[in-house]
Amino acid sequence: MRLGNTTSGYGPVAIILHWLTALAVIGLFALGLWMVELTYYDSWYTTAPAIHKSVGLLLFVLVLLRLLWRWGNPHPEPIGPPLEKRLAGVMHWLLYLFLLAVLISGYLISTAKGKPIEVFDWFAVPASVHGLPNQEDIAGLIHLWLAWGLIVLSSGHTLAALKHHFFDRDATLRRILRST
Repeated sequence: MRLGNTTSGYGPVAIILHWLTALAVIGLFALGLWMVELTYYDSWYTTAPAIHKSVGLLLFVLVLLRLLWRWGNPHPEPIGPPLEKRLAGVMHWLLYLFLLAVLISGYLISTAKGKPIEVFDWFAVPASVHGLPNQEDIAGLIHLWLAWGLIVLSSGHTLAALKHHFFDRDATLRRILRST
């Protein structure tokens, strides 16, 4: 079985990395919206943020792996007119940019007080940047807006894939659903 991509389709590694990223982003967004509404007396008050931080850091590693995989493998050429192909390229890089930025801003929120981030009690990530003026508040606001931006971009990405599948009837969506 071929693990890598070809110029006509994605391999199983790229497909798994893609869908794990999508699930993590959606899950983290939903968890983030829910957890900010928790009160001090809620039983999930400390557990939900701990899960959010842990999954966020694991997603950061996953995104780095995705980028390394992408740079080390061919990727299928976008399908469609030249403008759509350019837009697809811009959309993919914006998704990566927003992903990395939202993850870095989350790290800056979590480490603002100089404490490391525990990842599911497996290991701790040290607070290498902390103590900046209003770090937690500024990073929190940036994190919120980037998370919403990432969801908007992801929704556009999904709608574009559905348009290619149902209206253009091309292989765009099928290439990320199954390995070639």
